[in-house]
Amino acid sequence: MSRPRPPLSVLLAIGLVLVLLLWLALGDFERFRDTAPPAGEAEVSEPPRVEVVERLAEDHAPRLVVQGQLEAHRELELRARQAGRVSTLPVALGSRVARGEVLLEIARDELPERLEQAEAELALARAELAGADELRRRDLISNIDYLRLHSGAARAVAELAALRRQLDETRPAAPFDGVLDRLDVEPGDLLQVGDSWGRLVDDSRLVASGWVPQREAQGLTPGLDAELRPLDGSRLTGELTHVASRADESTRSFRIEVAADNPARRRLAGASASLIVTLPVRRVHRLSPALLELDEAGRLAVKILDEEDRVVRRRVTLVDADAGEARVAGLPERVRLITLGGGFVAPGERVTPVPSEVDAPAEAAFPGSALPGASSLESSDEESR
Repeated sequence: MSRPRPPLSVLLAIGLVLVLLLWLALGDFERFRDTAPPAGEAEVSEPPRVEVVERLAEDHAPRLVVQGQLEAHRELELRARQAGRVSTLPVALGSRVARGEVLLEIARDELPERLEQAEAELALARAELAGADELRRRDLISNIDYLRLHSGAARAVAELAALRRQLDETRPAAPFDGVLDRLDVEPGDLLQVGDSWGRLVDDSRLVASGWVPQREAQGLTPGLDAELRPLDGSRLTGELTHVASRADESTRSFRIEVAADNPARRRLAGASASLIVTLPVRRVHRLSPALLELDEAGRLAVKILDEEDRVVRRRVTLVDADAGEARVAGLPERVRLITLGGGFVAPGERVTPVPSEVDAPAEAAFPGSALPGASSLESSDEESR
């Protein structure tokens, strides 16, 4: 009886195993060497290629933008300096008045008669003092009596002056040009000394106040050009008039004030506005924000080439930036800026520069040279400052 023949699949598997064992046993051992090939056999690698653009420094006036509030140049809380009853209101609420114009009239009552009496008493006291002067020259009056008459004349002068002041204060006048912004009394109301009855506002000039971080306050000095932009989109030209010498304890920020003329007398006092202060001119380079990176210390830097085409990482200070470009300081006057491929080369490495066909600020980010996050930019800039 004959033995059964193995299946074809088993025969194929056995054949493949035999072929594999034969290849492993008789392989080309010449390809495996214990020593490195001669130097001539190694391929000579070329320096990596990077795109560069030559940039020159330029003047740039950075601007500091803060949010603030507009106030009138001058505001005065009108208070009664003479007690009495309000007789008439010569100026209506909201009217513009000139300096010296009467704003309110208080009933004078017996003040005119008291003033007339004080004038008569003063005339009598001066006549008595004149007679005493004649008697004194003749030594017919004692020094005490003479001094008593002199004191009486002085008292009459003081009483007359007080009555005249009280009479004037029954007609309070505007101390400056402005608008009667508030009026809280009506004819017949009784006022006491110190009572508030209105408010006078001089809005011919506006003052905007805001708060700036401590790192920005050091570069501010009164006299810098500034601009105010209310929420309606209009613009007012002014100047920086005040920078606080002491920071706020809670926010560690400094208060600034910007003054601007308001010739149209627009109703802007009390509204919000942006304060835009033009800082001193600095020499900067314009570049794409995508070219900024962080060095080992966590500060902003860019990669440039030296005269020997070696990569140099140069620390920079961010002056300002927008969505399209960043302006940095700290680079030489003329630089060769790596715009493409900077993420694949290290400082000190020699490269092959290729002129860039695209200007750096408009260039897109290259993989491996990613833009740091916004928080990293701010923190790095703060440290470099």
